[in-house]
Amino acid sequence: MVNNLEQGFFGIGIQNGKTPENLGVLWRSAQNMGASFIFTIGNRYAKQACDTHKATGAMPYFHYETFEDFYNNLPKGAMLVGVELDKKAVQLETFTHPRRCVYLLGAEDHGMSKIAIEKSHHLVKFKSELSLNVSVAGSIIMYDRQAKFSFKVD
Repeated sequence: MVNNLEQGFFGIGIQNGKTPENLGVLWRSAQNMGASFIFTIGNRYAKQACDTHKATGAMPYFHYETFEDFYNNLPKGAMLVGVELDKKAVQLETFTHPRRCVYLLGAEDHGMSKIAIEKSHHLVKFKSELSLNVSVAGSIIMYDRQAKFSFKVD
C-alpha cells in the first residue's frame, strides 16, 4: 500500500509574472523536475512558445486572480515556501524542503507581494551576486529539492 502523505508533492508558480517567456521556461523545468502542478497569480498566460514539452498539457495548471484566492486554495497540508531575498529568508543550502509544499516566486522587478511574504510558512533565498531570472531561480529551487530528497515517489 502506498502512503500518499509520506510520498509528498510540490507545485510551483509565479505571482505577477513579468513575461510569458519566463513562465514557459519555468513550466518546462517544472515538468522535468517532477512538479505536480503549476500556477500563476495575477498575470495569466495561456500558451508558451518556449514550453516545448507542453507542460500545461502534462500537469494541472491553475490560475488565481489574487494572492488571497491562491492562499485560500492551497492543497490541504501543503506548506507555502516563498522564494524571496528577505531578511527572514533562510539560505537554500541549509533549507529542509517540506514533503508537501507549494513554491511561490515573485516577479523579477517587484518580487513577492508583502502579504505573500507574511503568509509564507517558509522563506528561502540563495547566494547570487545579482538578481536572477525568475525561471532560473525556480529551476534552482526545484533542483535543490530533487537533490535533497532521498524518498522515492512511485
